[in-house]
Amino acid sequence: MANNDDGFLMLSGLNHFIFCRRRWALIHIEQLWRENAFTLDGHYMHERVHDAGFTELRGSTLLSRAMPVRSETLRITGECDMVELHRDPSGVPIRGREGLWRLYPVEYKRGRPGERGADEMQLCAQALCLEEMFVTEIPEGAVYYGETRHRLRVELTDELRSRVREAIAEMHRLFERGHTPRAKMTRACKSCSLVELCQPALSKQISASEYVRRAMEDEA
Repeated sequence: MANNDDGFLMLSGLNHFIFCRRRWALIHIEQLWRENAFTLDGHYMHERVHDAGFTELRGSTLLSRAMPVRSETLRITGECDMVELHRDPSGVPIRGREGLWRLYPVEYKRGRPGERGADEMQLCAQALCLEEMFVTEIPEGAVYYGETRHRLRVELTDELRSRVREAIAEMHRLFERGHTPRAKMTRACKSCSLVELCQPALSKQISASEYVRRAMEDEA
């Protein structure tokens, strides 16, 4: 879960950040992680989708999995689960391919749409990277949910783009300070793989890393 040494943050961390800022900080600042059934299921789905370098041409659509992306402006880096490239005379050139192509990012999730809009924001961040890399405009993308087997179309509005930029800017501020926000107990805590490490009830007294250190000393 480590971030790049050059000050870039992991794009995938945006989803953690929107879900819970403390969860993001525990993973990306304090370098803590623990699996549960939900995270293992999610990893399994992404392993089926992610095949770095895989491309498949279906008619006039080229499918590219695990495409690396990066934004110098936002200082984030990561991968797109899937980028569909559609032949389009108003598209952009792609190295090694003839013609012009329109980019359409697709993010894969194991569950169903959430209330916080984290999936849409992660998709939007991917689109911002692609737009910067290919010097193009991407008005929409989609999120595919494994539980519902449904693809949700996402319009990448100015308001959504603004929310993404603001969230990433806050991530950088917290990361540079090395600050882990205090816990706020919510219903989502029950399904969080880090709930035992987070210890929401103790968050006002000690940090999660300090809690882990003490627990290790007690076991020694």
